Order: sequence, then structure tokens, then C-alpha cells
Amino acid sequence: MKIFQLLIISVIININLQAQTPYEKGMKQAFELWDQNKLTEASNLFERISTVEKDNWLPPFYAGYTLVLTAFEIKDEAKLKLTLDKAKSLLSQAENLSPDNAEILIAQALHNTAYINFDGQKYGMSMSSKNSSIYQKAIDLAPENPRVILAKAEWDMGSARFFGQSVEPYCKDLQRALELFQNEKKSEVPFYPDWGEKRAKQILEECKG
Repeated sequence: MKIFQLLIISVIININLQAQTPYEKGMKQAFELWDQNKLTEASNLFERISTVEKDNWLPPFYAGYTLVLTAFEIKDEAKLKLTLDKAKSLLSQAENLSPDNAEILIAQALHNTAYINFDGQKYGMSMSSKNSSIYQKAIDLAPENPRVILAKAEWDMGSARFFGQSVEPYCKDLQRALELFQNEKKSEVPFYPDWGEKRAKQILEECKG
């Protein structure tokens, strides 16, 4: 059951190329691999960076996130489990460095969705319950975070489609997410997540159609 389309992340990097640190160079290279759809290579590089940047949650977060994205293309259950177990470990590493972080919660929910995408009948009930809790916690922690609103709206819409229900009630959430994106202040932290606005516009257009 495919109830969740992959999120396309667009990270805007504003770094002086003449003054890049090894961390910045490594992260930029990893994002370039990601842009080339070399997700496994990107994940491996993010993970290597995390072994050096031991107090920075972003490298293990991206290492886990990109690994989760690869899981949506896996057809073998044993390989799926190995991939998602490693992704879960990396996301847990990020969470230990940055507890109660809504960005990490979104990635954890996507991790569960990868299982549902693989076999909805086997994993749907247990993982759906977990995701409901995760998204509620994310909303409680960051009610003005547009990525949280967008991710939860996509989840709710996918669930509605699966049960043959209308997605219209969630279109207003997409509109709110878009408004929040347009007013979001860019973080001064390099490589901080800032994806989602294009995705919100795309799905909102589908709502209008």
C-alpha cells in the first residue's frame, strides 16, 4: 500500500565557498549526492560526518532520513528491515543529541510509513498507531512548523484515501502549511531543514483540482 509520497527536500545552502570548514564541505558533498539521487552514498557520507561531529544532530538525522527514503524502493523484507533498523539507530542518535525535535519526529514517522508502504496489511495497524502519536507530539512541540503541518496533512490524506474517504478536510491544513512556509524565517544554522514549500503548493493544487 502506497499511502505516502516521498518528500522532496530542497535545502538552501548559504555558505561562503571561500571559507568552508571540513564539516561544511562534507555536508555540501552529501547534499550533492542526494540531489543526484545517490541516496545510499549520501547516507554513508552523512554517517561518516556524524562520527566527527559528535555533538551535532544534523549529520545523523540526514543519514537516517536518506536511508529511510531508500527503503521505499526495497522489495525484499529482510533487506527492508536491515535498512530501517539502521535508519532507526541513526535517527535515535540524532534524537539523543536533540530531544523533542519535531524535524526528527517527522523522519521517524516516515520510517514507519516505509513499513506500511511495503506491506500495509502486515504493518498498517501497528505503524499507523505509532504515527498518530508521533504526529501529535510533533504538533504539540512545534505547532507553527510548516513541515510538521505538511507531513501530518499528507499522512492524514493518505489514510483517508486508503479508507475511501474524502481528503478535502485536510486541504485547509495544506493551506496553513503554505502560509507558514511563506512566513518562515530561515535558520542561521547551516543545513537546517527548510524543505516543503514546493511540495505544499503541489498538493494544494491537487486539492483545488
